[in-house]
Amino acid sequence: MQGGKHVILCVDDDQDVLDILRTTLEANGYAMVEASSAEEGLKRYKEAKPDLLIIDLMMEEIDAGVSLVKDLRALGAKQPVYMLSSVGDQLNLNVDSNELGLSGVFQKPLNTNSLLRILKTKLQ
Repeated sequence: MQGGKHVILCVDDDQDVLDILRTTLEANGYAMVEASSAEEGLKRYKEAKPDLLIIDLMMEEIDAGVSLVKDLRALGAKQPVYMLSSVGDQLNLNVDSNELGLSGVFQKPLNTNSLLRILKTKLQ
């Protein structure tokens, strides 16, 4: 927490997605830290100590999101992690969500009402 607000780290290489997330999160009482690459996401994670992470599956490399989650888990990250995916049901063919310890997957385009409902539940 930061200033009484839960901190959400959002990692996506699409600035439009980050802007939508920031607008939604900040309007609903959350603090957001953003990163536009897996490498930057790892750095921001260490700096911000977020309460929850939202990570795009496919960024600068096809599996950059998966690699980032593995790196975070290797560092001992226990926070809930959600993947952002535009590949729909194909995600299950490419990613073992149990192995990565994912809390869930958000499909693009993002349903902000669903996002807020899940955040409220996870961060209570």
